[in-house]
Amino acid sequence: MSQVPRLVIAAPASGSGKTTVATGLMAAFTGRGLAVSPHKVGPDYIDPGYHALATGRVGRNLDAYMCGPELVGPLFRHGARGCDLALVEGVMGLYDGAAGQGELASTAQVAKLLRAPVVLVVDASSQSRSVAALVHGFASWDPQVRLGGVILNKVASDRHEELLRDALEETGLPVLGVVRRAARVDTPSRHLGLVPVAERRAEAVDAVAAMAEQVRAGCDLQALLELARSAGPLSCEAWRPAFEAAAGQTRGAVGGRARVAVAAGPAFTFSYAEHTELLSAAGAEVVPFDPLRDEALPEGTGGLVIGGGFPEMYAAELSANEPLRKAVATLAGDGAPIAAECAGLLYLCRELDGQPMCGVLDASARMSGRLTLGYRDAVAVGDSSLAAAGTRMRGHEFHRTVVEPGAGAAPAWGMHSPQRRVEGFVQQGVHASYLHTHWAARPEVARRFVERCATP
Repeated sequence: MSQVPRLVIAAPASGSGKTTVATGLMAAFTGRGLAVSPHKVGPDYIDPGYHALATGRVGRNLDAYMCGPELVGPLFRHGARGCDLALVEGVMGLYDGAAGQGELASTAQVAKLLRAPVVLVVDASSQSRSVAALVHGFASWDPQVRLGGVILNKVASDRHEELLRDALEETGLPVLGVVRRAARVDTPSRHLGLVPVAERRAEAVDAVAAMAEQVRAGCDLQALLELARSAGPLSCEAWRPAFEAAAGQTRGAVGGRARVAVAAGPAFTFSYAEHTELLSAAGAEVVPFDPLRDEALPEGTGGLVIGGGFPEMYAAELSANEPLRKAVATLAGDGAPIAAECAGLLYLCRELDGQPMCGVLDASARMSGRLTLGYRDAVAVGDSSLAAAGTRMRGHEFHRTVVEPGAGAAPAWGMHSPQRRVEGFVQQGVHASYLHTHWAARPEVARRFVERCATP
């Protein structure tokens, strides 16, 4: 059974300061010499980058919608193996989850699945005694959620703190921290949330250090650690990629292993650690490359994975790297397996906002003023290098771009929520779509992808 001490850092609503407090706690405890395992509820790719910077460990997601509630515990145990403490940053408000699905994919559900106490981060900037009513409501809404204490954020003054503490005495819940207002720890945002660490590493390092300083100054780290140690035991086994994906021999190999190139760098920062772990377990040698800087694919590339990110912010630079664009088009023309999600889809188009891209797909992409956001239920329309026809997956869309396909494009997915439609492209070995998926839920897609690398 897992006895890793753990806390879930939640809030009444988005914008309360969860990321600042959670990241600051991760950095502060790491600074005390603890091995801290960082986790994030939901499909978010950006916050885990800050978590990784704070802890020196890969940030991992826990998504009960995409992976199913049954995998939350095993994936947690996989990520937290060998750690002294695990901190889980929630998503949105504590009880917010998949629209119309009750508690599914909410922070509250994950806390219950992990048997972890919850610390509620409250933006106290515009209230005093009312904070008690707010906290009481969240503490009593679901008796199975154990609210272990409160961290007050954006507190204006000593007097403001005194009023808040007096009010919260009536709830019986301890105040575990008070974080004062500070512009230093603010992190810049744009159309899809925070700017990823890979795009502003030096500034991000300073921001994380400032978060840790504020948390150390205002939070009772020892009390938080004791609360984490009160988490209930988990009886599930840890998720094992080697167990999920069988190894195989493939073409495009160096030293007997398939070489799968994975796009990385500032333009392609959205990926789940479990994807590369499954590819490796299936027999592939995973080699990262940066489409902004590398003019050639890694030698011996037999397959290509291009995940999400912000190619629209780097369209000119991606377009200027013509040698790599041609190499990707050649690989696709040879029928090699290529799995592309969201940003990867845009990169494979003819153009993005008027800038030439790889030209693998007969489609044009552009920024739009409309946000497409939400969980999706999908089924593979036909066979592809990634999924057999009829494969059902759950995923997530999050973009402000549109793709206008040419005539006769074969779709990748049939969507069943929130409305019925087809989406994406299947073309030779290419599987490209806006849909972000988590392969831990369907490890056979990684196995199938690597096996397809063996097909001439």
